[in-house]
Amino acid sequence: MTERGRYVYEWPRPMVTVDAVVFRFCGRRIKILLIKRANVPFKDKWALPGGFIGIDEELEAAAQRELGEETGLVGLNLEQMRTYGTVGRDPRGRQITIVFFGIASTAQRKIKAGDDASKACWFDIEKLPNDIAFDHDEIIRFGIKKLKRKKAYRVSKYNKKY
Repeated sequence: MTERGRYVYEWPRPMVTVDAVVFRFCGRRIKILLIKRANVPFKDKWALPGGFIGIDEELEAAAQRELGEETGLVGLNLEQMRTYGTVGRDPRGRQITIVFFGIASTAQRKIKAGDDASKACWFDIEKLPNDIAFDHDEIIRFGIKKLKRKKAYRVSKYNKKY
């Protein structure tokens, strides 16, 4: 058994986070879930729900936890969407985020801000706020493209509008 911290290296290590791109269908519209950040950096800016992973936490478990803590949304089926790691994407330092993708059911539409989110809101994908934190606007655009490629979307009534 090795002692904790035995293999500590001299070079810096990145921070690792998870984010969740969550959509829901609302009539003929598609909405995305965003939170308003309560803390710096980007305080009072809109962002995807997410945050830092625990040292002993699995990635999907971290995404589920952050989604639940910040929005009250639990039990959502999530799948890994993409990893983002552009240098400079977070002013606190080098950060890599694993983004998860999910579609909320009608029963999962009720949300409530919590933890480090001052607000949680469903936004129409055609009417997103201008003040989006980090590189989340890029992540959202990729998520919308992914949603439109999914079979469930292509065969649905929503495809006629978009």
